[in-house]
Amino acid sequence: MGVNEQVLRMGPRKALVGIVTPAVEAAGAGERPTVVVLNSGIIHRVGANRMSVQLCRALAGQGFHAVRFDLSGIGDSEPREDGLALLDGTLADIREALDTLEATRGCKRFVLVGLCSGADHAVVYAGRDPRVVGLVLLDPSIPHTPRYYLNHYARRATRLSSWMNIARGKHPLWQALGQRMGGGPAAEEAEEGARADLDTPQARAFLSQAYLAAQATGNHFLVVLTAEREDYHNYREQLLDAFPEVPFGDRLQLEYWEDTDHTFTPEGSRGRVVERIQVWLLAAIPG
Repeated sequence: MGVNEQVLRMGPRKALVGIVTPAVEAAGAGERPTVVVLNSGIIHRVGANRMSVQLCRALAGQGFHAVRFDLSGIGDSEPREDGLALLDGTLADIREALDTLEATRGCKRFVLVGLCSGADHAVVYAGRDPRVVGLVLLDPSIPHTPRYYLNHYARRATRLSSWMNIARGKHPLWQALGQRMGGGPAAEEAEEGARADLDTPQARAFLSQAYLAAQATGNHFLVVLTAEREDYHNYREQLLDAFPEVPFGDRLQLEYWEDTDHTFTPEGSRGRVVERIQVWLLAAIPG
């Protein structure tokens, strides 16, 4: 089945470059939400392992209009000229893209798809725009929880290599203790690195408010966590435990995949996640 993809320049300056993959079967597509795939980090609009291309084409075959576009300064999109901070600029880019799709294509409702930083941008934006009705979040940022640490250290304790390193004085635990006793970084900082920022009260509150706002505007959530990101999350319910104040109810589908990596490198993993998104969209988001 052929796919007729089209380049679309978006925003007031036409500075954002996107690829529109129209629904192959147009009948009924007007009632379905348009799926918009966001950048992950600095990877341009094809996505990690070209997964964004694969996803958009598969969704078009199922009757969904799908769009993948580059944020300002990534891929073919020009940098912003208004001096906005990085997050504010990203949120402005998403709004400008949706505004253009509404004005030029008549799109009224949207589902945002994001991997890693793209997932974080999606959930932060969603609560600010009632046109967004669904979120597909692949490995979003989740603060650590007590159960996370229990799992983390229990798994380490079962590894023979960890015990051998402790006996030899080579384990990171010794380094952390030495740094603490010497007035260096705390053990948590030595082991977590940049991850420590997510566990600050400010970061937790910011993310909690983002999920609360997205839930309050009626969004449905598909969240897929991969086991390769063990330093970020290591069990299925970590999102629920990290944000117990968010009443997700039956609008959350939460999965933890033990057998894939963060960027869904194997072809089978990409096919699996694309199929899961298709099934979820048809079941969770009213047409």
